[in-house]
Amino acid sequence: MIRHAVNDFVKTGKLAGWTPDVHLNEDGQAQAVALGQRLANVKIDAIYSSPLERTVETAQAVIQHHPDLQLELLESVGEVRYGAWQGEEISKLAQRKLWRVVQAFPSRVRFPDGESMREAQMRAINALESLTVKHPGQRVAVVSHSDLIKMIVAHYLGLHLDLFQRIEISPASLTIIYMASSRPTIVQVNETNYLPLPSKKDSDD
Repeated sequence: MIRHAVNDFVKTGKLAGWTPDVHLNEDGQAQAVALGQRLANVKIDAIYSSPLERTVETAQAVIQHHPDLQLELLESVGEVRYGAWQGEEISKLAQRKLWRVVQAFPSRVRFPDGESMREAQMRAINALESLTVKHPGQRVAVVSHSDLIKMIVAHYLGLHLDLFQRIEISPASLTIIYMASSRPTIVQVNETNYLPLPSKKDSDD
């Protein structure tokens, strides 16, 4: 599991979600290059990505070192569908009652005209389980988003969805899950030691 690298949309103070044309910024491009180098000598049998530009661009940096790979887009590992919240200013969303529920009990939340957090988690889990069946015994890279990866890790740890924000998934980080036939094993979470220091403080949602 790979989280996409950083971009400048966070500077707008708005919730990105599925907003189109959100691309990696200079730091994000450098992160993606470092990620690609980290995986250059790792055997990868298949690579999938959320359809959003920031994930696709991150995946392409990996493919630079694996020219035989064909990127496949997988909508089910795309960002949470925030519905009417998408593109809204986070400072204003934080004043709403639902925001407090998002922070304390995300398993109870359905975004207006969007999906619930439980639905987002289950579609991501179902996607990984389907890939396990499709690629038995193979190593598969999946480029996705912070919350989706957190929810996937929480699921396989047996952690309730309401606690998933206790897991840190940084931009361009690498998380490894061994999908054994009996029980999955979390091999590592949020590897980032290969990333360059940013030219400026930057984060991403």
